Amino acid sequence: MHLSSKTRFTQTPSALTAIVLAAAAALLAGCSSTEVDKTANWSPNKIYAEARDESSSGAWDKSVPLYEKLEGRAAGTSLAQQAQIEKAYAQYKGGEKAQAIATLDRFMKLHPASEAVDYALYLKGLVNFNENLGMFSFISRQDLSERDQKAAKDSYESFNELVKRFPESKYTPDALQRMQYIVNSLAQYEVHVARYYYERGAYVAAISRAQSAIADYKEVPAQEDALYLLVLSYDKLGMTDLRDDAQRVLMASFPKTTLLKDGFGRKESPWWKLW
Repeated sequence: MHLSSKTRFTQTPSALTAIVLAAAAALLAGCSSTEVDKTANWSPNKIYAEARDESSSGAWDKSVPLYEKLEGRAAGTSLAQQAQIEKAYAQYKGGEKAQAIATLDRFMKLHPASEAVDYALYLKGLVNFNENLGMFSFISRQDLSERDQKAAKDSYESFNELVKRFPESKYTPDALQRMQYIVNSLAQYEVHVARYYYERGAYVAAISRAQSAIADYKEVPAQEDALYLLVLSYDKLGMTDLRDDAQRVLMASFPKTTLLKDGFGRKESPWWKLW
């Protein structure tokens, strides 16, 4: 049946109305699906308990927002401070290490007299320490000294501040061990670079880096390798007097050294056996 122009005109508004109503319904449906804050009527203690439960189960991504809510809900209380510390730990365990550092810095700035400052410093050092080591370093035996040095130095500074400010803290003994490892690792980094130069025939550069390791890092095992590299490099350059001097220092400092006999073939225990 043929529709007149008048009939077609009167149906057009109805079609537009249907479209508008459908759009409005979709908009209302979207608004109604907005997530409701389930913690709205929770007490601070209940939020804390839920956050701890999520952390205990390894759901770090779920515990962090709960700790954040608790910070606001319990502002000005010791519970809010506890929430900040535990949030930093959850961020660290969840792989959000930059955020964990920021949370710890904020905590120490806002609460410089808190009893938890020693733990905050320890955790900050631990975040950077583990960032260098990597999850699978204990399998590959990849030493910290072969990787980026900035985080290692930042880690050392945090541990060092902890040791100086809180010598009686329960975290200090472990921090001292980790500091010792970091220092030797930084010295060993210089040795890695010196070996790199030596193996490519850049003996003067090898000597320079080995001397840096000896001068900058005292009483560390890496000095043994550095002195041995001096012996090798001076020998390659035909500088026999300096070679013999370096060898005498090596034998006096490390009387049980096997480097002069076996070279770098010896194996060392990985860092994680320290703990």
